[in-house]
Amino acid sequence: MPAFAPKAYQQSTLESVEFYFRECRRMGNADYAFQEATRALWGRKSDFRPLAGFPQEMPYFCVRVPTGGGKTYLAAKSVALVNNRFLHSEHSVILWLVPSKAIRDQTLGALRQHDHPYHAALREAGPVSVTDLEGAKALTRSTLETSTVVIVATRQAFQVGDEEIRKVYESSGALMHLFDDLAPEQRRELLSDPETGATPFSLVNALRLRRPFIIVDEAHNSRTELGFETLAKFRPSGIMELTATPDTEKTPSNVLHSVSAVELKREEMIKLPIQLETQADEQRCLALALDQREQLGVLATREHAAGAPYLRPIVLIQAEARSSRRETRHAEWVKQELMANHNVPEEEIAIATGSERGLEALEAEYDGGIFSRDCPVKYIITQKALAEGWDCSFAYVLVSLAGVKSATAVEQLLGRILRQPQAARRTHEALNRSYAFVASRDFGETAAALRDCLVDASGFNKQEAAEFVAARTPEQGKLDFKRGGARIRITPVAIHVGEALDLSKLSPEVKRKVKWSTKNRVLTITAPMSPEESAELEKTAVMDASREAIAQGGKASRTQAVEIFQTPSELGQSFFVPQMEVLIDGELRLFDEPEAIDYPWTLPAYDALATPAQIAALRGAERLGDGGLIDIDDEQGRLKTEFIRDLRGDLGLSYRPENWSEAKLAAWFCRQLHDTSITHASKRAFVAAWLGSLLADPAIDLAEANRQKFLLRNLLEEQVLELRKKAVATACEKFLFDVGRDQRVRVGSEYQFEFHPDAYGPDRDYDGRFGDYEFACHYYPRVGDFDSSEEYQCACWLDRNRRVRFWVRNLVRKNGASFFLQTADGRFFPDFICQLTDGRILAVESKGADRWKAAEGDRLVGELWEELSGGKCAFVMVKDKRWEWITAKLEQDVPPA
Repeated sequence: MPAFAPKAYQQSTLESVEFYFRECRRMGNADYAFQEATRALWGRKSDFRPLAGFPQEMPYFCVRVPTGGGKTYLAAKSVALVNNRFLHSEHSVILWLVPSKAIRDQTLGALRQHDHPYHAALREAGPVSVTDLEGAKALTRSTLETSTVVIVATRQAFQVGDEEIRKVYESSGALMHLFDDLAPEQRRELLSDPETGATPFSLVNALRLRRPFIIVDEAHNSRTELGFETLAKFRPSGIMELTATPDTEKTPSNVLHSVSAVELKREEMIKLPIQLETQADEQRCLALALDQREQLGVLATREHAAGAPYLRPIVLIQAEARSSRRETRHAEWVKQELMANHNVPEEEIAIATGSERGLEALEAEYDGGIFSRDCPVKYIITQKALAEGWDCSFAYVLVSLAGVKSATAVEQLLGRILRQPQAARRTHEALNRSYAFVASRDFGETAAALRDCLVDASGFNKQEAAEFVAARTPEQGKLDFKRGGARIRITPVAIHVGEALDLSKLSPEVKRKVKWSTKNRVLTITAPMSPEESAELEKTAVMDASREAIAQGGKASRTQAVEIFQTPSELGQSFFVPQMEVLIDGELRLFDEPEAIDYPWTLPAYDALATPAQIAALRGAERLGDGGLIDIDDEQGRLKTEFIRDLRGDLGLSYRPENWSEAKLAAWFCRQLHDTSITHASKRAFVAAWLGSLLADPAIDLAEANRQKFLLRNLLEEQVLELRKKAVATACEKFLFDVGRDQRVRVGSEYQFEFHPDAYGPDRDYDGRFGDYEFACHYYPRVGDFDSSEEYQCACWLDRNRRVRFWVRNLVRKNGASFFLQTADGRFFPDFICQLTDGRILAVESKGADRWKAAEGDRLVGELWEELSGGKCAFVMVKDKRWEWITAKLEQDVPPA
């Protein structure tokens, strides 16, 4: 399997993790670091909630990634960050916990397989040794001291209540040598046998010495008090959780970074929307699903003939359980239905239930299992759920003959059909969607249940779930009255009948949609009714006139009585914004990074000096431990050391630094500087001079530099970055604003940014905290949150203005979904982008007086964007609610085309 680069959302996630680790080392406190990281990354501080039984300063955080987002890949990529940015150690122990044996075996296999992307990601940490719990019981000192050891195990394996696993806590002769020559402070941290008082040479104690960093995959399965008590036994250096559904109540997770389902769809990781159709008749429901699969199969075959990867769309069928009391649509019934009435060959059907292991047989029979071109299976019948860890991106269609009452099974199966084959968009749009057919009489309730499944099990937020479950047919779309909340208005239908009606025998689904007034003989339909539900309701009347009136009322409930308000994006209206371009060597390029400008850049030798601040930082780190602070324990009035200092001491005893020469240390620094625009010769000369100036200080020796090489690496990186920023700022200033810029810089001649109808995924939707104004002209159904009351008021002003056709609350740092203007030191994301009625695009940035001066660079580039657009664009930065400044831009004459 070829290596692949991380997707944009994955890179953004890893950058958040790296930033947090850097802040932990800098501040010496995970709590303060978390607050600072969330403020810097997302514009709003989040409270840090430490785990009971663990040091309060220990990093404990969660990365939220919906189903299909590649949590295991992110975990593997994070190991290098743990070593390099947090532990500051060449090697470490990673305890990788998973929820089940099936997922353990799957994870072990992928991490060990040399040509697998997970293994390649893991190897970024340097030499690695991947083992299971049994292998860990025979670890050698050599392995621990020359590689990063990754132990993959189930969380249950460390609960001493499990008789089979007690050996983890018992002495092992194979581990005895790991306890030789321990320092007194190390021995104090070992666990003793509660009965004998002896200290066992156990795996748990061996891990305690090395302060393992714990990665908890699918963390929602491990959130019990016993689970956290188990983790505390290892004296972990930190805990990173990866899950689609973080705990928000019992032991709330510290969510550092949250990936949205919209980002996964935009990055071609999942198939959305889920197109839903309900049918009361199970046989009809199954037939529709088979027809959908055949259509998808034809498209897949055509694409494959044109060079696309092989694809065989698969249907997952959830059958009912057998019952001795009633006839059910159980697995064997479904199989016979497929073979007898739809002529499906038996070899195309696999049954995966508790008693039949059809999927395991496929893995054994075909090289590549179900993905093999030789595998004929197109239909998989299951009952409750498929085996944990089973993923098949070929699964496109879910059929539930059991309805959606079995929430757990439906939640799991729904997640099985979301993954996009090869994580790449297909040519035909039908192959970029998922499909669900459910035996049900109530479309609205079924759609609501599926949306709940996406929220509860797959990590979608409610707004995403509302958008991404859609009716497959226009007729059933009118029954989806719960979709979109306020954007759908339902008018009750009152029907006067000339007789009394007995509603007692109506099904619960129909009863919920009607009200009956015995006094006035008025039947009121309160929600859209399907034709089947309307026919059931008609049977409550005896008189033909009453039945006809009910039939007309039922039809009206799903036609005239339903008013759907659609936003411009839902109506398919396009929204394109001209972008800034630069002409380099005759080639027009999008100006999306400073490197787009060709500028001279070398590391100046005269700047290759260790600064007083860097020397002070090194001395402070030696004294206190990499920025860790010493504080006073209020209760006992004695000095206490912070977590980072203690951690550094423990790791220093377990992983003793090598005594590198000055030349070898300098070579290591060079390898750590990853700026590819710097020549190796320039880098080598700069680093050698810088290190030499550092060691020239009489208070610093080579041994100290070896001990603190990661800190020195950080200081060196920061200095190089600062020098680069100065060079970029000078180059950008000259390129963009000097004489002749019209020949170098353009706007919108070739590059235009599109606000795609399906690509808007704010981290937080506006929740009414500044006011309850109902936006009528926002381009998308969802409105991203506002950072201040002033921004909210600006949005309200724009929404009311008749010259604004529609507008969007622009998002920040959402790759592919955010419009930006590049500056010398980053990207500027204007608050609002408006499509005006005269055809122009208006960008609006709202600034308070306290931030006005600092925003000068953004203002200048915005005005340049307007100036070079030839009248197609306008820009205004508003201070102190001076909305008249926007009015002035709106009233400008539009130059002739």
